Amino acid sequence: MATQVTTTNAPRVSSLLKTAIALQTVTIFLQAVSAGMLLTSSYGETLHSVGARVMYGASMLYVLAAVLAWKPGGGSPRPVWHASGFLVLASVQVVLGIAHVPSVHLPLGVLMFGLSVLALARR
Repeated sequence: MATQVTTTNAPRVSSLLKTAIALQTVTIFLQAVSAGMLLTSSYGETLHSVGARVMYGASMLYVLAAVLAWKPGGGSPRPVWHASGFLVLASVQVVLGIAHVPSVHLPLGVLMFGLSVLALARR
């Protein structure tokens, strides 16, 4: 007997996906703010470090939301690839930050913010 997939949860899952992208975008922007504070205040390093963890968590949430939007509802797998790409970029960003390679870390952060805004606008 074949099972039928209903699309009654589609708006809710789509809303979750958009919320996850928005959260990721905000956390990336706050990382730029905390990077500026890193240069000007004594607690900037702590904020930037905590923000990195939150941003990474937001990237993982984006992957989870993309999978939930794709698998049960039978939607396009494209958001899963986008979210996975962001998670890879976030991983590279963390490694570069820990290694203190600002010549790549900073431009990659700008790129990630731009791509996240673009993903949000496309949703």
